[in-house]
Amino acid sequence: MKWTDTLDIAIELAEAHPEIDPRTIRFTDLHRWVMELPEFEDAPEHSGEKILEAIQMAWIDEVS
Repeated sequence: MKWTDTLDIAIELAEAHPEIDPRTIRFTDLHRWVMELPEFEDAPEHSGEKILEAIQMAWIDEVS
């Protein structure tokens, strides 16, 4: 997965962190958790606020 795979990332995060409410997550934690996903293969510096926001919104949609 790459940073642009926002839906796939959101699904993986929802499965990996079912106890987390994605509406309350800090972007620093979100960035770290994405980097820790086993299928994730992209450079840390390729992310930004816009991408993290898109992942967060997809995660919210996934658990709603």
